[in-house]
Amino acid sequence: MEISGIISAIIIGIIIGVLGRLVVPGRQHIGVLLTIVVGIVAALIGAAIASGLGVADTNGIDWIEWLIQIGLAAVGIAALDRSRARR
Repeated sequence: MEISGIISAIIIGIIIGVLGRLVVPGRQHIGVLLTIVVGIVAALIGAAIASGLGVADTNGIDWIEWLIQIGLAAVGIAALDRSRARR
């Protein structure tokens, strides 16, 4: 992966993390850095899932891929929030 690919993955991960955090209701008790990490991981896993389903490369914007990524980010943020709340 080239440096431009890494930078774009980080930027997309930030966007996905923020959107995933907005989807989860209530106040989350995780920091911005963890939100970004969850977003990056969700973006990578979501892209792999979308590619496996054959919806990753479409004409125009890949809405299904974005929805998968945002959903994964929301699940990840909710899971981290619950694990932090128990401590």
